[in-house]
Amino acid sequence: MPSDRRVLVAPERLGGWLDRFRQSHGRTEFTVSSGSMLARAEDGAKATLVDQWEHAPEDASPGAFLRHLARERRVGLLLGRKGAHAVGIARGSELEASKVDRTYVQGRTKAGGWSQQRYARRRGNQTAHAVEETIERAIERLLPEAPTLDAVVCGGDASFIAAVLADRRLAPLVALRSRHPVLPVPDPRQEVLREFVATVRAVPIDLNARAQSRVKAP
Repeated sequence: MPSDRRVLVAPERLGGWLDRFRQSHGRTEFTVSSGSMLARAEDGAKATLVDQWEHAPEDASPGAFLRHLARERRVGLLLGRKGAHAVGIARGSELEASKVDRTYVQGRTKAGGWSQQRYARRRGNQTAHAVEETIERAIERLLPEAPTLDAVVCGGDASFIAAVLADRRLAPLVALRSRHPVLPVPDPRQEVLREFVATVRAVPIDLNARAQSRVKAP
């Protein structure tokens, strides 16, 4: 039997998705708790909508919970890997501002001995430089906007992002981080940043085995 599976649904399509869930599985009850809403159908199908933003109140109605998920937010975006980084600001589905930069970080070498150590030191220095450049870009582009942001979402390499956010000057951005994990992305480019906006907005829905058998993500 399949285990729980997660699908991602754009917030503006949640109403239609839930209608199809009810049509497929019959009478459905909704229960809102901190951070999620459970849709439980009479045939045993379950779908859990996960709130990755600031959590809606536990006593929110299902309708209020859905409106909370679909609310337009102004979000700071920080993407970073050793070879490139990007910062941006999105309002709803639109990318308002962005800046993408590449940083050269030498690849690993098969050489041994002193050569390997020299390459490792050089690579470490280049990585540190990439982190510092990303910090400076975040200070320049995101920090001044912090008072106007609803949240900050990060993507890329988790250890790289952790090194960037360890800088105390970025504490106001850290305080705004949503409940999204560091989302995986390839080396940041303009197109990657645009696609990231859609990923950030999408609502995760966890389906049990019964729900998977008859409902497909749009």
